[in-house]
Amino acid sequence: MENFAFAPAYELPVWPFTPPPELGSTKPVRHPIVIVGAGPSGLTLACDLAQRGVRAVLLDEDDTVGVRGASSRGICYAQKSLEIFERLGIYERIAAKGITWSFGRTFSGEQEVYNFNLQANSVSRQPPFINLQQFYVEWFLVERILELGLTDLRWKSRVTRVEQLADGVRLDIETPAGSYTIEADRLIDATGANSPIRTQLGIEAHASRSTDRWCISDVRFKKPLPTERWTWVDAPFNEGRGVWQHLMADGVWRIDYQMPEDCDTAYISQPEVAGARLREQLGPDVEFEFVWIGPYGYRDHLLDSFRHGRVFLIGDAAHVVSPFGARGGNSGIQDAANLGWKLALVAQGKAGDTLLDSYDAERQPAAQQNLQVTSRSARFLAPRSPAEHTLRRAVVALAARHPFARALVNTGRMSVANDYPAAPLLPEGARSVQNLPLRWADGRETTLMQLLSEGTHCIGLWFVPTREQAKAALDATTSLPLRLLAVGGDSGLPTLQADDRFASHLGIGDAGSFALVRPDAYRAAVLANATPETIASTLRTALGHDSNP
Repeated sequence: MENFAFAPAYELPVWPFTPPPELGSTKPVRHPIVIVGAGPSGLTLACDLAQRGVRAVLLDEDDTVGVRGASSRGICYAQKSLEIFERLGIYERIAAKGITWSFGRTFSGEQEVYNFNLQANSVSRQPPFINLQQFYVEWFLVERILELGLTDLRWKSRVTRVEQLADGVRLDIETPAGSYTIEADRLIDATGANSPIRTQLGIEAHASRSTDRWCISDVRFKKPLPTERWTWVDAPFNEGRGVWQHLMADGVWRIDYQMPEDCDTAYISQPEVAGARLREQLGPDVEFEFVWIGPYGYRDHLLDSFRHGRVFLIGDAAHVVSPFGARGGNSGIQDAANLGWKLALVAQGKAGDTLLDSYDAERQPAAQQNLQVTSRSARFLAPRSPAEHTLRRAVVALAARHPFARALVNTGRMSVANDYPAAPLLPEGARSVQNLPLRWADGRETTLMQLLSEGTHCIGLWFVPTREQAKAALDATTSLPLRLLAVGGDSGLPTLQADDRFASHLGIGDAGSFALVRPDAYRAAVLANATPETIASTLRTALGHDSNP
């Protein structure tokens, strides 16, 4: 039997367990915000809060990041997530370590069905995608959290019991130094797909009946492959099933092979079996070493509500979708960015509980949309009936010649930030705004994320207001979290240069028009002819002030 070379295992960082001050306390200490789970969504939320000057307790049952053994796990970080990381101060590290890409090819058998360039419609400072092993992103987030210094990060702390109270949540926590109890005004469950908190609270996840199975091979090749994302709809070297091929950091390739649902997961992960698959794909003489091999299986689930009293669920605890389209981990990061600014304004007394309800009103429909898109992709790549096989053959044949059919080959529907539907706090709905490069009137460069990175405020972008309007608007919004900026003109406000691309992306541009951008870089409203009164009223609505008693 052939011996396959394995690269040396990654050395993941380990952080020390520190006995918490509550050990031995007879009365539970109350904390405003407690987050459970130091994966991408929990760490993003803790970092987001700390960046806004808000303290939180973060509990995790391990003392490292990722999975021991160097599994890559999530690898595709989409533009919206990268923009969030820019605001949080870790984007430069991610860009330096990861692999930036925007070009992809989709194959059926030996034939290239079509290719795409995701950069074509982008106006952001961030690229459409960076590939990076998940543990690096978690590592950078932990180091940033420690640098900010406001988060009580407690390792080796396992939550064993959760109890909802009338005005909060009680948690029992087990540590190497003993057990203790704390209380939280608000608890955020970021414990992942198999959330024990969700199970204890009896929240129905609505998991799908079937399990989609894959075998992941993280591989280093002697001769590099093209730095592009390649997808096979029906790879001849994988018994007609799907295959993805991506480059990650450290020269490691991630190749995902779709497997039958009833496969033997131990067998498909054996080095000789995984090696035979690679040679079938790349030729008998390909030279490589394995970094990691392992099975991966998931079942879709989606909660009816992401808020249950004082408990908020984010990331995989709230929703699990097919990995097609990179909407899983990215969606959890975006959950955290949606909830973070709302928790911050409530903690600072600038908004009421109604604003927190909008987390569920926005992110649950977003997850529902993600589930629809990714499930359609999954069924396309794994047809379950003769009719679905026939449909796929027809679509693939058409896609090579007709653009309309390419939209049906769903592997190209890569992650884009979800729009939000109309709701009480969003009468017009909301649309994500990319991280536009901007210039001040004096020529200095800035970006939307830089404008949003200090404190917690909405940004009001007003095309050429008069000095009188500007002064009246400042007076009308003085007690509200708003940074009011002019675009062009001489109003006395801090002024940005007008730019056609900027104006069209925001949906404004005529004199007097106004766009309200929330702290999570979502456009909450557009006013055609803004007045100080309509600006103040629009902002109060977006923050839930008009709903508060």
